[in-house]
Amino acid sequence: MKATYIDYSDTHSFSSTVISYLAQDSKLLPFINRFPELENFEKLIAERNSNIPRRELSTTLLKQYEKCCIPENDNKEVYENLRALARENTFTVTTGHQLNIFTGPLYFIYKIVSTINLARDLKQRYPEYTFVPVYWMATEDHDFEEINHVDVHNKRISWNIKARGATGELDTYSIAECLKEYASVLGLGEEAEKWTALVENAYLGQQKLADATRVLVNSLFAAYGLVVVDANDHLLKKSFAPYIEDDILGQHSFRLISETSSQLEELGFRTQVNPRDINFFYMTPGFRERIVKEDNTYKVLNSEIQFTEDELREEIHQNPERFSPNVIMRPLYQEIILPNLAYIGGGAELTYWLQLKKNFDHYGVSYPAVLLRNSALLVNDQFAGKLCRLKISFKDIFNPVTRLQSNWVTRNSSHTLNLTDEKSELNALFEKIKLKAHKIDPTLTSSAAAVNQRLQHAINNLEKKLVKAEKHNHAGAMDQIAALRSRYFPNEGLQERSENFGLYYTQYGNRLISELIKHLKPLDFKFCILEP
Repeated sequence: MKATYIDYSDTHSFSSTVISYLAQDSKLLPFINRFPELENFEKLIAERNSNIPRRELSTTLLKQYEKCCIPENDNKEVYENLRALARENTFTVTTGHQLNIFTGPLYFIYKIVSTINLARDLKQRYPEYTFVPVYWMATEDHDFEEINHVDVHNKRISWNIKARGATGELDTYSIAECLKEYASVLGLGEEAEKWTALVENAYLGQQKLADATRVLVNSLFAAYGLVVVDANDHLLKKSFAPYIEDDILGQHSFRLISETSSQLEELGFRTQVNPRDINFFYMTPGFRERIVKEDNTYKVLNSEIQFTEDELREEIHQNPERFSPNVIMRPLYQEIILPNLAYIGGGAELTYWLQLKKNFDHYGVSYPAVLLRNSALLVNDQFAGKLCRLKISFKDIFNPVTRLQSNWVTRNSSHTLNLTDEKSELNALFEKIKLKAHKIDPTLTSSAAAVNQRLQHAINNLEKKLVKAEKHNHAGAMDQIAALRSRYFPNEGLQERSENFGLYYTQYGNRLISELIKHLKPLDFKFCILEP
């Protein structure tokens, strides 16, 4: 495949906060540890906490893989990394995501590829260490409506069940009909059959959604040593228990993150998440609800469950797995149990990580480098040719369709479609009129200005009509532009945010993963356009 790279700012698809971060805006320095540059990782390694529960982590993950019947003989790179996690010279690079069925939107794949490639870059620069790429499954999330569907060929396929509690615990027995519909939409062909077989093996071969997701992801990335983590585990939560207790009783994260959010907003940066007084849920099978404090009692919403302070302390240490962190505290949990150096996420994730630094400092936990995941646009072999014939650049195609069409007719029309000169002449005329009016009666000056404003508005509308008429004269080109935008920017958004990976696997097969590994460069911070 051929790769073309453009700046993220040229895509008009990322927030000003993300663009400022990529530009290493000095105003953001108080909210990070270090910007993600290769030479900074030596310092991040030196700063990393040494009290990681490495042995428990390695042992727990080995059991999770064995439970899913993922054989070591066929997954040697993965098992090497699972055992390496117990060693002091091993560090991780992590991304996280919900358990979207059938891998969900394309960017989920790009997240993992970015993570694998960063681990590779670090190994090349620091060969004395082992760097393990990690996919952290959001198994404790309960937002089923966000993960129960997938879009293929502009068709939404949904897994419609009544779901409660952590999505990782959902039984996959009822997904068969949804999977059947998904396979039929993907169509026939050798690669489509291969992909369908991978999906069926994962979702019909495992009982829980978390295990099905692990098996599917492993089938794609095992050769690259990717380790999949399900942190919904008693032994791992035991290491987190002191922090759970301290934060629920002291409400430190609420205060610290609120302060940081105010500071960011004062500097002109939008924030992504709002902390609560208590940032934990109470979780049992089929149940996950917020913990709130009323007077001196800790209550679990929508239930009869409640605790005194002493009872809560005992419950946290006896059953830490029942305490599930929300988006505010999940990153802290991640960094406590992983020897992590970097977190890779999307624009929204990057933004909310900026809100967390002070909380990490309070708890004495190492704050990782935070990277924007790679983004890409997958196009067919006719894409570049069509752009060339239309005299549209790769950058231009990222503009909204109406702006793209207007810009095209402005550049290609044989007529002058703007009335800039006429507006300037009108302004000059009204300056004379205002002067005459002022001499007669100073109060008439504002009336003259108001007339000028109305006429300027009318001329602007006429200008739009000229462009609209010229668009009609070039209807063929306008239709081609609209068709390109519709095909590669579904619902006027980035392809990666809606289209499913399976659609492209049916075209390219396993080669697509290797091409993404080859071309997505996590430390270059460029948007990638991939052509066959």
